[in-house]
Formats: sequence, structure tokens, C-alpha cells
Amino acid sequence: MNRTIDCRSIAPLAVAITMCGMLPAALAQENPSVTYNGEAGRIINENCVVCHREGGIGPMQFETYEQVRPWAPLIQFKVANREMPPYAYDHGIGIQELQGDWRMAQEDIDALVAWVDQGALLGDPDSPPSPPDLKDPTEWNFVDQFGEPDIVVRSVPIDVPANGNDMWHQHYVNSGMTEDRCVRAVQVKPRGDAQSVVHHANAAAYSLDENGELERQGMLTEYAMGKWGEIVPEGVCRKFGADTVVQWDVHMFPGGLGSIAPDSVIEDNQVELGLWLHPADYDQQSVFPQELHTFDIQYTRDNRREHLVIPPHGKLITQGYKSFDHPVRIDSFQPHGHLRMVAASAEIYYPETDELVPISQISNWSATWHHSHIFEPHVAPLMPTGAVLIMRQWYDNTVDNPNNPDADQWVYGGDRTTDEMSHAWVAVTHLDEEGYERLVAERESQSDHSGAGLD
Repeated sequence: MNRTIDCRSIAPLAVAITMCGMLPAALAQENPSVTYNGEAGRIINENCVVCHREGGIGPMQFETYEQVRPWAPLIQFKVANREMPPYAYDHGIGIQELQGDWRMAQEDIDALVAWVDQGALLGDPDSPPSPPDLKDPTEWNFVDQFGEPDIVVRSVPIDVPANGNDMWHQHYVNSGMTEDRCVRAVQVKPRGDAQSVVHHANAAAYSLDENGELERQGMLTEYAMGKWGEIVPEGVCRKFGADTVVQWDVHMFPGGLGSIAPDSVIEDNQVELGLWLHPADYDQQSVFPQELHTFDIQYTRDNRREHLVIPPHGKLITQGYKSFDHPVRIDSFQPHGHLRMVAASAEIYYPETDELVPISQISNWSATWHHSHIFEPHVAPLMPTGAVLIMRQWYDNTVDNPNNPDADQWVYGGDRTTDEMSHAWVAVTHLDEEGYERLVAERESQSDHSGAGLD
């Protein structure tokens, strides 16, 4: 009995690749509308090759048709389900205008799906797609926009073994800064092989008080696997002061995370903090202060906060609230958890109108890729005094969670990779009433930008 096999419906994926990796020519259209040397190659070059190339973090190379062709069904599956490119952020819910958004356009997804359905053919051999414009993966992400960083602060080198328990390293490094400046953009990136073993790295600013003691000034940024970096909006100041001392809090994971980790000791692991700064007189202009906050999202039962505990084969939802005694703008949202976390959301409750407005939702969250979802300034949500930011995170300790290493374990809140966390990094611009009213008036005058983000 003959039957047609739909490669997208086959599980596991290894079976799909085996059975459908080379589609018979009889299944292809005589005149396919999409070919590799047409739209498909361009889309793959623009969206995939940045990771899937020689020396890249992707487990296979997609730089030529011969490299791509055997993986066509898997590419179709991952793209159609929006698992690749790896930017988990729901469509149609909350604010959609984001900086550093890796999501593929729907028309490009449709084109790749059609290309595979039509046989994943090469097309005109004399019209290959233009090669991608790739930069060295060791370069800073904002070089094209801002040039090289004004300040680079490196952590202390750490040797990470192939096996063992999680490692944490906290230490202070002098930044060499001699004057107060405002941060324009910031990125933390591991150096070399360190990308395979760095779980996260927090960089905070400290200065000496009048007694010669270190006093915390605020968070500079947080790095977790896959994070792109942060751009600070115009008109605000995330301060980086003279004589700043950077506190590093680096979490390393022996054995590495992902397929790129070598099974050996990785020596001299460092993370680097790159800062792009505004001119010296920038903070003398009419700017508002911006801070990067860590907001805890606590598990509650009967209106009481409890420790985060997920039983074997169990699930959990955490929920946290934050309000301010002055108006603010929410500039970015980055949820954080570990292997059992699967989803996150952020909403704003406006008491005066009794409205609950979603601003972000991530329904397929994974600890292998952390993104700071940076809202475009003209749609970044405004919160009047008394409005409430509501954050939720979902956890799945069952066998249905593909990232779960062991559903038979009790999971507790803690710092280890196998523990869980429940918090969010949120960049907040602190406004006064005059500044808040000005931003509201500007948005109301642009009716085509009204909606989410206006109270």
C-alpha cells in the first residue's frame, strides 16, 4: 500500500531526517516556485548561517546547498514551529516592536516550508544566493552601530574542568574610569571557549564611600547564554561613575552547555564587559535615570510567599508584583529561570481604568537562549504612579519538558543549574510627572502608535 509521508508530522526528528532527508524527485514540482538559488538560500543565509557555519555554535553547517540539503526537513520543522531562529517571543501578544528581534518574518517561514514541500531543489545553478555578510563571532555586537567599546573590563581568568559541580566566582575589577558618564549600550560576552561553560555573568557597579568602603551603585548588565546585549534609549542615563569598581558574579558549568563544549579542562575562561558611553556632557541635558532591576517572582499559596519547590512530575506557576511611587517607563524585560522553566509573561494593571494590558509573553522559553526583550522607545510601556507590573513564570518538572534532565527529582530554588530560579531583569526609566505627561502627549499625537504602552 502506497501512502504519502508528511515529514513534519514524524517524531522524533531523527526519524524524519532518515525517512525524508532526500525527497524523491517525483514529489517535487516540475516548476517549483521556491528554490535554494532563489529565495530559500537568501533566507537561510540571512537567518541561519550566522550560527551554522564553520566554527559557529550551530551543530551543523549551512553555508552551501550541499550542506543544507540533507537537513531540509529538520529546517522546515524548526522554522515552521518557530524554534529557529532561537528567539522565543510570542506573536500577537504584547508589544511586538523590539530591538534585536531575531524572529523570522512569516513570509520567509512560508517560503522555506514551500521549498521543502516542493523537493528542496537547487534551482538555477548559475544564480547562487549572495553570501551572508558575517562578522567575526568574537567581535562585539554593536560595533557596526557604535564602533568599538569605550571601556572593556575583563573578569579574572578561571579554569573550568570537564566534570564536577557548578562553579561560582565573585571578585572585583577596577574599571579605570576617571569621570562620570552615561551608558549608551552594554554587552557581556565570554572570550573564546568560555562561551561553552559560562552559565551567567552579572556585572554590578561599586564605588568607594566616604569611609573607604565599597558601596553598590547599581547593575550594569547581566549575561546569560545567547544574550545579545542592551541598548539604552536616548534621553535616559544608566550611570557609570568615576572610579567605578566592577563586581563580577560569574557562574561556570563544568562539562559545558550544548554540543560545542569540549570534554576537557577549559583554561583561562574570562568574560568581558563592553561599555559604549555617551559624551561627557550628556547627563547635563534633560535626561532621566535608568536602572536595571532584578524583580523576584515569588511562589505564593494562600497569599503567602513560599520557597520555590517543584515536586517530581509536578508543575508550578510563580507570580510577582511591582509598583512605583512615581511614573516609570519599562524599557526591557528578560525573564530568568533554569531547566524546568518553560514560559513567562509580563502585564501591567492600571487601577484608574481597571485595565490589564499584556506587554510580553514567551510561551516556549528555554534556558539555552536568554534574550533581553528591548522595547522600541515609542512603544515601551508607560506606568503612571500606582500602576502594577505583574510577572509570571511557568515550570514543568514532567517528562513532557524536553529540557528536563530528571522528572523524578524534587527541584528547589537555588543557584545550581539543576535548581530553579524565578526572577526577571527589567530596565526601568524613572520619570517625573512632567516627563510622564510629555511622553503620553507625544504618543497620543501619533495615533498610529497608540495601543499597548499607553495607559
